[in-house]
Amino acid sequence: MDRVTVEWQGGVALVRLNRSDKMNAVDMEMIDAVIATAGELTKRPDLRAVVLTGAGEAFCAGLDVAMFSVLAGGDMEALIMPRTHGTANRFQQFSLAWRALPVPVIAALQGVAYGAGLQLAMGADMRIAAPGTRLSVMEMKWGLIPDMGGMVTLPELVRADVLRRLTYTAEPVLAAQAEQWGMVTEIADDPLARALELAQGIAMRSPSAIRAAKRLVSLAYTADEAAVLMAESREQTDLIGKPDQMEVIAANLQKRAPNFG
Repeated sequence: MDRVTVEWQGGVALVRLNRSDKMNAVDMEMIDAVIATAGELTKRPDLRAVVLTGAGEAFCAGLDVAMFSVLAGGDMEALIMPRTHGTANRFQQFSLAWRALPVPVIAALQGVAYGAGLQLAMGADMRIAAPGTRLSVMEMKWGLIPDMGGMVTLPELVRADVLRRLTYTAEPVLAAQAEQWGMVTEIADDPLARALELAQGIAMRSPSAIRAAKRLVSLAYTADEAAVLMAESREQTDLIGKPDQMEVIAANLQKRAPNFG
């Protein structure tokens, strides 16, 4: 069975972790499939948005317990330390690949998002969760620390004391608490339907402006003021008067849906 499936709905790619019998627990095949899927989507000029979810009752229960014995018996230095994807290793790319995707990624969460699954969700631009969803930085339960990109994404979302509590205790929290802390964007009874609704709305916007906006928002969290202001100007200059923007203007004036070809 393929670890990841992709279903197209117009310009929206619905990406689904496909190991429901294991609550979409992460093994090496899942890691490689997620990275490969993100890489293939990056090459698609017709891609407008991505919805990331899990098959069955859970988004992702975290690392497959069977992986612990496999990892413990290997050369961890050789497995973890090499930078295989820019500044990241293979495990970190599992979540950071979605952050690097040029279009918005919306994670639809149900059941649990634990450990590796939580870090995967944090790599998305937004997270829509069912009310009963439980989230946890689970690694401390196994005597580990989060090392799949979570320490890049989580500090952008939560206060330092919240991050410490989540990391030190490994306690699960419900979606309502996670929303208050900034880990969940929105709560919906049907998170997949809501995520698809948002994605389809994004797909109707100017594709060049959406990609520019994602680049700019990402830069805003990492660069200094001068660099952000220059990027604002550069991105806007590259949008004004160009075909996508002219089509938006025409569509608004003619009260019709835009057609970006």
